[in-house]
Amino acid sequence: MSGQVYLDYAATTFTAPEVVSAMAPYFTQSFGNPSSIYSFSEENRRAIAESRQKVADVIGASRDEIYFTSGGTEADNWALKGVAWRNRAKGNHVITTKIEHHAVLYAAKFLQENGFEVTFLDVDPEGRVRPEDVARALTDRTILVSVMFANNEIGTIQPVAKIGALCRERGVPFHTDAVQAVAHVPIDVKAMNIDLLSMSAHKFYGPKGVGALYVRKGIRIENLIHGGGQERGRRATTENVAGIVGLGAAIELTSSRMKESSARIAALRDILIDGVMKNIPYAKFNGAPSGERLPNNANFSFIGIEGETLLLDLDREGVYASTGSACSSGSLDPSHVLMAIGLTHEQAHGSLRMTLGEETTEEHVRHVLEVLPRIVKRRREMSPLWEDFLKSIEGGR
Repeated sequence: MSGQVYLDYAATTFTAPEVVSAMAPYFTQSFGNPSSIYSFSEENRRAIAESRQKVADVIGASRDEIYFTSGGTEADNWALKGVAWRNRAKGNHVITTKIEHHAVLYAAKFLQENGFEVTFLDVDPEGRVRPEDVARALTDRTILVSVMFANNEIGTIQPVAKIGALCRERGVPFHTDAVQAVAHVPIDVKAMNIDLLSMSAHKFYGPKGVGALYVRKGIRIENLIHGGGQERGRRATTENVAGIVGLGAAIELTSSRMKESSARIAALRDILIDGVMKNIPYAKFNGAPSGERLPNNANFSFIGIEGETLLLDLDREGVYASTGSACSSGSLDPSHVLMAIGLTHEQAHGSLRMTLGEETTEEHVRHVLEVLPRIVKRRREMSPLWEDFLKSIEGGR
């Protein structure tokens, strides 16, 4: 097979041609500042309102509950810091998990450094947060619970509706980082008792540098960015009109084909998982079973292999994957997600995440299943860790 096999859609997606077309006029023709009162800017104000409605429709929200941001990281930071600062007179306790994206983890640690108490919940070996653990952690001083909708590394989908119901019963705001889930799996913020939700356009075939935060009416939240009166006085800075239009176009497009696309991609994912587990000895599959994980996610660990070396070998074969979160690339530390589900340092360092998308074909998957076992075999033959592992097995017989 010739060409490239891109299997890192969890890191970012291409911007769909239809989305680029929708954005184009707002760079060169309708370039007015939406805050200006003259008629030239009316088209931009209308375009922002239409995009806001498109986002709201997909997640079951109202248009005036959607606030545009620079991406998922800002949305996560705004949710945690904004709710914490605004409600600190009520309490100082925040609950989150050990497998969150760093945008949530580092925001939570910032709050810790500034006088807040944070509980980091454990997960089960497949990466699930137990609702009963959330219930036990709630106190009269709890002012926010933040649990991601689906994990960016291992793809496990959380019991969001159950956790949301627990929080609603206790009157505690519930935030979910849905960056990996929006437009890929069904979401209804009302049915799931979600109070705040983060998303990012470049995860669903939109442009980079734009996202949104859903804030349910009645939720008290402090502004993260101060200045002008944009976003109904909640987020200052001149609106990224082209980006916002792109987000709206992308979420509408991706959601319209979500059912058929997810089924096709999940079938390819299962072929990939089955092939890896059958053809590579002692491969470990990470995360929840197919029905409880994102349709595009496959995560493995290989004893005796360094993940970064594996990525370079795959690159030479035209296959582009990752070892985990793109935001942590270059780090020598093992994945905090894989450590949280009980893997050893060696297993975590030998991890490989492959995430499929709109342009993934069965030919791509078959190519990976042809080259990956050969790469793993060759690297293991050079690895002292693999020799030690084989000796430990022989010694146990």
